[in-house]
Amino acid sequence: MSGKVAEERGLPKGTTAQDASGLQDRLFSSETDNSLYFTYSGQPNTLEVRDLNYQCGRASLLDVITSRGHGGKIKSGQIWINGQPSSPQLVRKCVAHVRQHDQLLPNLTVRETLAFIAQMRLPRTFSQAQRDKRVEDVIAELRLRQCADTRVGNTYVRGVSGGERRRVSIGVQLLWNPGILILDEPTSGLDSFTAHNLVKTLSRLAKGNRLVLISLHQPRSDIFRLFDLVLLMTSGIPIYLGAAQHMVQYFTAIGYPCPRYSNPADFYVDLTSIDRRSREQEVATREKAQSLAALFLEKVRDLDDFLWKAEAKDLDEDTCVESSLTPLDTNCLPSPVKMPGAVQQFTTLIRRQISNDFRDLPTLLIHGAEACLMSLTIGFLYFGHGSIQLSFMDTAALLFMIGALIPFNVILDVISKCYSERAMLYYELEDGLYTTSPYFFAKILGELPEHCAYIIIYGMPTYWLANLRPGLQPFLLHFLLMWLVVFCCRIMALATAALLPTFHMASFLSNALYNSFYLTGGFMINLSSLWTVPAWISKVSFLRWCFEGLMKIQFSGRNYKMLLGNFTTAVSGDKILSAMELTSYPLYAIYLIVIGLSGGFMVLYYVSLRFIKQKPSQDW
Repeated sequence: MSGKVAEERGLPKGTTAQDASGLQDRLFSSETDNSLYFTYSGQPNTLEVRDLNYQCGRASLLDVITSRGHGGKIKSGQIWINGQPSSPQLVRKCVAHVRQHDQLLPNLTVRETLAFIAQMRLPRTFSQAQRDKRVEDVIAELRLRQCADTRVGNTYVRGVSGGERRRVSIGVQLLWNPGILILDEPTSGLDSFTAHNLVKTLSRLAKGNRLVLISLHQPRSDIFRLFDLVLLMTSGIPIYLGAAQHMVQYFTAIGYPCPRYSNPADFYVDLTSIDRRSREQEVATREKAQSLAALFLEKVRDLDDFLWKAEAKDLDEDTCVESSLTPLDTNCLPSPVKMPGAVQQFTTLIRRQISNDFRDLPTLLIHGAEACLMSLTIGFLYFGHGSIQLSFMDTAALLFMIGALIPFNVILDVISKCYSERAMLYYELEDGLYTTSPYFFAKILGELPEHCAYIIIYGMPTYWLANLRPGLQPFLLHFLLMWLVVFCCRIMALATAALLPTFHMASFLSNALYNSFYLTGGFMINLSSLWTVPAWISKVSFLRWCFEGLMKIQFSGRNYKMLLGNFTTAVSGDKILSAMELTSYPLYAIYLIVIGLSGGFMVLYYVSLRFIKQKPSQDW
């Protein structure tokens, strides 16, 4: 197994409690916390890596093993899972992959997070009572009862501790009781005590026939004692693969004994690391690592499983390192099950989104205060005229401002929220938790409650304070058009966020589109004065159609008083609209055009979700 990646790996392998007790010696003392609430009772699982040679960009070995290369490419070799060649479909059925970084919604509690995943991940044959029991079993197994009703939290939202949050991430994958559990550096960012407790939990999960594979960098000694098998690598080349308790014996036999009171993991990781502080040291350490790799390969060349074993007299009870190439009963392969359909995925996703959004009270209050403050500021600016009508230009400026200001604030809020959830979306789609269509509809419809409240807070005070056209019908038409335009802007922001990989790129594109629509909206310059390119842009500018519609609602069929010198004359509102080139379409057509623009952005959003991988920005 070779590759171009510098990592050191630790692999706990599933064994029975009886086997484990026979292996422990003075260094590898048995753990007292062996209670199991949630066990894997299926057939034994095998994971085989044969002559693997891969070239990676940002891929790790675990990403390649789980068919999630992120730029990694297998050049030669094979990966077998339970006796079958690995494929993305087989990985989804047999392997649970816990990533290095937690990707969870911060405002849901631990129990709610697991309950929503259970609704989407467990088969249709499970009743609600069975789903609830599975959630409670996972909570009990991962020692999360004391924080089950606490928010998950994140860097900005107070919630459970880092170790508890990592256990929630494990619980998300453990819900469907996988036979193979793979974790990428699960102790990163945790203090030593929390890290030890986490690996103790993983050690418990490895009992029975479940295979637990983790990657760790320089684990402390009490964590190292929990391992059954260890793979030590440098520059993608194996230096040692065998029982953890025999690693010291192996290196001692080849002339590298571990000093007394030293952590074997630290000592041998340092021994095999490449020192790049100088050219001479790099060459020397690389040669030493290559010689150690060649020596190990020579010792295991004639073994089918490439596991180094101590002398036979020391292996009377060593059943945990038996060959992984034992013929496999095909009954242990997962049988097809019917997963929840698109409708159940949609209902679960929309409930999850609404629950998470409405728990975020600070953000809701800020958005509400923002809309209210902007509405009152604009309203009081035009307040105080009583029965005296505003001048035509003042009214036109007010209507354009109403249609242009609020969508601008929505853009950055929507894009920021999308990128905060992007990594979670990518990993859940990759794991097959749901498909694109349910998420697409849940995301759009889940935004509507906040959207409606935002428009009500923003639209109503301004309309009455500025003394716009009285009457219920003009007000409802005004409100409906504002609702559609802000919704169109919201969908545009969703589409750009899904289309581009980073927040800054999406913000740039959205602002460029918005400014183009703003300048061709018909207020800054008469539409008839635009040359060809801006004229075409104005046809897809929702701000142009918003301005034209609001002007029609305000002026159509109404005489307007205008001051000409010392004389006041009544001018038909329709003539004013005609002079501004705002009579090209009837009012109902404007509503249909805005709906059509929203539909176009929705298509772009769906296509982006469907065909562009929503990778986190750091993976691009």
